[in-house]
Formats: sequence, structure tokens, C-alpha cells
Amino acid sequence: MWEKIRIIFTIPELRQKILLTLALLGVYRIGYQIPLPMISPRTIGAGNQLDTFLERFSVFAATDLRQLTIFGLGIMPYISASIVFQLLGSVWKPIEQLRKEGQTGMRKINEYTRYLTVFLCLLQSWMFLKYVIMSNPANVSPQFYAPGTTDLYWGWQLTAVLIMTCGTVFLMWLGEQIDEYGIGNGISLLIMASILAQMPQALIELRQNMTTELSGSSGEIGPDKLIVLAAMFVAVVFGVVYITLAQRRIQTQSAKHVRGRRVYGGTKQYLPLRINQAGVMPIIFASSLLMLPGVLFGGLARAFENQTLVQIFVALSSAFGTGQSYLYIVSYVALIFFFCYFWTSITFNPKEMAENLKDHGTFIPGYRPGKRTADYLEKVMIRITYVGAAFLALVAIVPILINLQMEIPYSVASFYGGTGLLIAVSVAFDLIQKIDNHLLMRNYKGLLEG
Repeated sequence: MWEKIRIIFTIPELRQKILLTLALLGVYRIGYQIPLPMISPRTIGAGNQLDTFLERFSVFAATDLRQLTIFGLGIMPYISASIVFQLLGSVWKPIEQLRKEGQTGMRKINEYTRYLTVFLCLLQSWMFLKYVIMSNPANVSPQFYAPGTTDLYWGWQLTAVLIMTCGTVFLMWLGEQIDEYGIGNGISLLIMASILAQMPQALIELRQNMTTELSGSSGEIGPDKLIVLAAMFVAVVFGVVYITLAQRRIQTQSAKHVRGRRVYGGTKQYLPLRINQAGVMPIIFASSLLMLPGVLFGGLARAFENQTLVQIFVALSSAFGTGQSYLYIVSYVALIFFFCYFWTSITFNPKEMAENLKDHGTFIPGYRPGKRTADYLEKVMIRITYVGAAFLALVAIVPILINLQMEIPYSVASFYGGTGLLIAVSVAFDLIQKIDNHLLMRNYKGLLEG
């Protein structure tokens, strides 16, 4: 392995791409630490429920929303805009036609995505400023308030909105530079860097809660729990890697063509269908959607005067707000299954795939080209999506169960599954595969080869 790593840095082009990617990620981490100019404390202290909300949202935003920095919004507005256009590409004809135009159409879609990103940044930064930063006067230095009021000067409000918008646009540009001149997917690497940056603090917290007793008190981690955690971490990482790379291969055969005295075609090939076709998107959608009930039930509890209703809404708000109740877990699993099938139905089109096979003179043995092939592909995808959804649901609830049953801090338990681990493993494999492509082009063995 060390010899392969040495070979990587002996290839000038690959070495330059890796060093440039590391430098751009370093720029991102520096900007991550720069606070907004009007902020007094660095961390928001606005209640446990809000802290839990921001902590869970920050996992896939490439930022910590509890840190009031110039990159406060992270890359989430760009991801949201990309998802919107991906969904529109399946239901709106103009976007669908652009997708079929190849590189020219994709450049146009990317341009629209950037415009939508700026709009979402302006909207989200204003809401973040109004309902998170300004909700607690202690978050802002006193000199930025209008005399005798608790309202920020409108000029400083506009400055904060523009700074956070520019921060996200800069991150979007940074990701595109990594795509073009570096190695790996830029946006994914930014998210991965944010996830891995939380690991030292989690290890420190784990060390602080360790004890030499086998059965420590609440929140303490003894040797017995430490052994179980180590075994579970290896098992979860192995499962994530296995399912991430798992495929259902469908045998195909090309038609024979006779030209003169030679026969072409007739070869057998395989059509790979990923078990986890939806990737990490179902967990992101489910997590985002389950952030709303806690806020909604909390508002209803304040709106009603009937004590019975108030107690019910407070209990529901607490169950969904903390994310540590069995009602939350059941809802989480159900939404993951729903979004797995929903996202797969959007990204996987069996009819279009069947037509492509037919146009290239390829067919699945035992099934006629056209509708029969499309129906077969759809049936296979429904079956393997169920397996992929069950895997995603299991990985998503592992951190919650560890936090509940073993009383391990959530910052430590979050590295045992959920969105963070899936993103880290997926991005790591994508990065290794792109490095392998450079090595194989120069007749070297890849990192994944024996």
C-alpha cells in the first residue's frame, strides 16, 4: 500500500491534482472559522431543541449552523437547487429536453441551478438572521443595535445576508474548481471534510466519558461499552462498504450481425443495477422532513389553551424535536422506505433503459425488447430497492439506538451510521476510483487491486 501511495505522488499530473484539492479544502476550512462581523459569541445558545435541529441539519450542509461564520449556510442551498432541477427534469418537458441535449443542455441547467442557488441563499440567510441570530440578543454585539431597541441596523442586516450568500456562492465555485482542476467530486469532498472535521471533538468527548469500571454511571463509557462500540463500528463500516458496492447484474446479449463472411455481435454482457440506487438522498429527505413536526407541534402547544391538548402537543414536540423517541424512529424508517422508492422512480426509468437496449441491438434473454423488458427491469428494481431501503433504515437508526440504549453521546454515536458515514464512504470510494483511473492509464495497479 505504501508503495502505491508513493507511486501516486511520482505522477506529476496526479500529484498536482491532489495537492490542489487539498489546498482548496484548506481554504474552505479557513473560511469555516471566520465569524460574521457583527457576532459577539461564536456559538448560538438558543435552546436545546434548536441546537439539536441545527446539529442534525449541519451533517449534510458542509457547515455547522451553530457557528455564525461567513460559510454559515454551507453548500445546502446549491444541493437544494440541484435536487429541484433533477426533479423538474422528470416532470417538466423543457428541462427534460435540455437534459437530452448533452453537454450543451447540462451547461444551461447548471446556469439555472446557480441562479436558483443565489435566490435560495438570499431567502435562507435572511430567515437564518431573523429567526436564529436575532432571536437571541446575546448573539450580536451591542454596538450593532439601533439605540434603545433590540433591532439590528438595516445596513448590518443587509451586510450579513450578502456575506452569507457570497460565502455559499464561493463554496459552490470552490467545488467546481475541484471538479475541473482537482480530483474527486468537489461538493461531496466539502461535505466529507466537514464531517471528518467533527471527529477530533467526538474523540475528545469519548475520552472524557471513559472510565475503568465495567458498568459506569449514566453517560460513562467503560471497557465493555468500548469493546462493543469498536466491534459495531467495524461491522457498520463493512456493511456500508458492502451495500454501497453491491450490484444486481442482469445478463444481456447483443444481436448477431453478418457482414460479408464475418459475424459480429452475439456477445454476452451484464447490466449492473445498484442495490442502493437512491444513495444517501432518502436519509437527507427523511431527516429534513422530520425537523418540521417538532417546530409545528411546539407552535400548536403555544396556540391552544386546553391543557390536555397542550400536554399532547408538548409530548409530540419533544418526541420529534429531540429525535430520540421510538415514535421518531418508526416515522424515520417509514419515510426512508418512501423516499427510496420515490427517488428511484425519478432517477431510474426502465422504459428509457429498455429503449436504449433495443436501439443498440441488445436484449435480455427470455424477454422481448420493449415493454416486456421494461416491465422486467421495473420488477427487479422494486425488489432490490426494498433491500436497499432496509439497509438505509438500519444504518440511519444505529446512531439513535446507540445513543438511547448505551447512553453514548450523540456526537460520538453519529459516526456509527446515518448520513455522515454513508457520505464519507461513498465519497472515499469515488475518490479512490478516480485515482485508480489515473494509475491504470499509466499501467500501474490501482489502490483496490491486490
